[in-house]
Amino acid sequence: MKTRKKVIISGGGTGGHIFPALSIAGALKRLEPDIDILFVGAEGKMEMERVPDAGFTIEGLPVRGLNRKNSLSNISVLVDFFRCVLKARKIIKRFHPNIVIGVGGYASGPICMAANLARVPVLLQEQNSYAGVMNKRLANKAVKICVAYEGMERFFKPSKLILTGNPVRPEIAHIFDKEQDRELKQAEGLEYYGLSPDKLTVLVTGGSLGAGTLNKMMESNLNVLKDWTQVQIIWQCGSFYYDVLSSKWKDSLPSNVKMTAFLKRMDLAYACSDIVVARAGAGTISELCLVAKAAILIPSPNVAEDHQTHNAMTLVNKGAALMIRDAEAVEKFIPILSELAGDVGSRLELSRNMATLGVKDSDIRIAKEIVGIIDTWGGL
Repeated sequence: MKTRKKVIISGGGTGGHIFPALSIAGALKRLEPDIDILFVGAEGKMEMERVPDAGFTIEGLPVRGLNRKNSLSNISVLVDFFRCVLKARKIIKRFHPNIVIGVGGYASGPICMAANLARVPVLLQEQNSYAGVMNKRLANKAVKICVAYEGMERFFKPSKLILTGNPVRPEIAHIFDKEQDRELKQAEGLEYYGLSPDKLTVLVTGGSLGAGTLNKMMESNLNVLKDWTQVQIIWQCGSFYYDVLSSKWKDSLPSNVKMTAFLKRMDLAYACSDIVVARAGAGTISELCLVAKAAILIPSPNVAEDHQTHNAMTLVNKGAALMIRDAEAVEKFIPILSELAGDVGSRLELSRNMATLGVKDSDIRIAKEIVGIIDTWGGL
C-alpha cells in the first residue's frame, strides 16, 4: 500500500511569505492529490486566517521577530523562540513529516530547527534578491534552497541552489497564457473598475494594508493629477488608511482617480494598467514580471536589510523598471510618471525587459523538488 506523503510548510507574517507558501501547497496537491500538508505559522499573524481560508490546516507558535530598536527586549524574544523549538519538536513527532519547507520569516525558524534535530530534510524558499536573516541561518542544514534571482551564491552554497522563481497567485501566473488573452483581460479589467478604454491607466498600489509613503505621494499630487485629462488612476490606499482618506477626500477626489481599500481582482487591475507604481516586495516583483507592465518601484526602507531596494535594483539594472527612493517619492513622482506616460517606446521597452524575467510555473518546479527529496530520503 502506498504511504501518504506528509509535508510541513512554515513561514509567514506577511503576504509576501504566505502567498508563495499557499501556491506551493496547491502545486503539491496537483502533483500528489492525497498528500497531507500542515502549515505552521506565528500566532496572531495573518497566516492564521489566510491558510484556513485556503482550505489547509495550520498550527501557531508564539514566535516573535527581533526588535531592532530595543535590543534588551530581545532576551525574552530569544527565550520564547527556544520554547517554540520545543513545541515544534512535538509537532514533528506527532505529524511525522517527510519534509519541512521554510518560506522565510521568523515563523519558519523553530519548525525548521526542530526538523534538523529530528533528521527530517528541510527545503528553503528564498523570495528576495537579498537573503533573509532566518534563511541564512537555516541554510547550512537545508537540503535544497529554491531562489528567485541569479547571483544568490553570495549567500548560499551553490550546490544547494535551484533557480525556480517565486510562486505567485495562479490567476496572475496564467493571466496572459495566450496572446489574445491580453486584450480580452484588459477590456474586462477596464469594465470591472469602471474605466475608459481611451485613457492611459496607472495603478498605484501599496498592498492590502497600504503604504504611508505612497498615500502621501498621491495626496500631495492630486491637484496636479486632476488636470491630466488623458490619464486615469486606480489608487489602492490599503485597509489601514482607507477610512481616514475616504472621509478626507470624499467631496474633492479628482474624477480621474479611483481610490479603494483593496483590489478584489488584482489580476484585472494589472491587466487594464499601462503603468504600475508599487513597492518592491518579492511577491509584487514576481507578479510584475509575469504581467510585464511598465513599472515605477518605490522600495520600502522599513524592511530587514533593505531587501526591497535590492529587489528593485535587480530589475533596474536589467532595464526592466524605474525606481524612486522612498524619501523622494513626493517630489519625483510627477516628473517621472509624466515622462513615462508620454513615452510609449520606453513603456514597451520596460515591458519587454520585464517579461524576460517572469517564471510562471515556479510553484510546480518547487513542488517537484519537494516530491523528489521525499522519494530520495523516504519517510521517518
